[in-house]
Amino acid sequence: MKHTIVITGAGKGIGRAIALDFSRAASADPSFEPVLVLLSRTGSDLESLAAECASRGVQTECIVADITEIGALQALVEDIVGRHGTIDCLINNAGVGRFGPFTELTEEDYQYTMDINLKGTFFLTQKVFPIMESNRSGHIFFITSVAAEKAYPSSALYSMSKYAQKGLVEAMRLYAVKCGVRITNVMPGAAVTPMWGELDKVTKNLMMMPEDISGPIVQAYLLPQRTSVEEIVLRPVGGDINE
Repeated sequence: MKHTIVITGAGKGIGRAIALDFSRAASADPSFEPVLVLLSRTGSDLESLAAECASRGVQTECIVADITEIGALQALVEDIVGRHGTIDCLINNAGVGRFGPFTELTEEDYQYTMDINLKGTFFLTQKVFPIMESNRSGHIFFITSVAAEKAYPSSALYSMSKYAQKGLVEAMRLYAVKCGVRITNVMPGAAVTPMWGELDKVTKNLMMMPEDISGPIVQAYLLPQRTSVEEIVLRPVGGDINE
């Protein structure tokens, strides 16, 4: 059965790992036929990912898009539906962070963080949800963070955006429960992704890897439609890294 799965921020980190895990799931179960719609601002990141997914026999589509360009989102969603018939799953993975002392964060830091983490996520979800509502099925994942519930000294803007994302998740549940759409809030702790920049070996060894996050997401999607995993919280076994 075909499943059209849209992944934002697919080119790197957790988004890339999610796409690869969906491909592995398809290899293990021929009845599961995902169509992976991979979104990123950087096309070169998507090419190698699409090739790796295709090597497992999985259909992919690469779309270079910036979800902060709100005026283009409706056409983007309509084009996807026009080619694939529907959208079964949206994984709101695209996210950024600017970190530093509260008194040193700038207006540009604020705009950059909120545009992607909030504005882009909100309006893309707004365009996709009516499709799932009409189908009375579907699954929307929000990759928030443990910072959606716990603030850190250098993460005032990031935590602010993630607390707000969690508010959107809770609001979406009120709509989704009426039409059989599943909503999952994924809250990872520290994982090795490009957002952290250069990391020394000692720090890396304290953190999770992207595939530690992606596996539970794919498993949650593959559960029967009657069952919803509402939250997935994942932390390094040693606890949070207090940045």
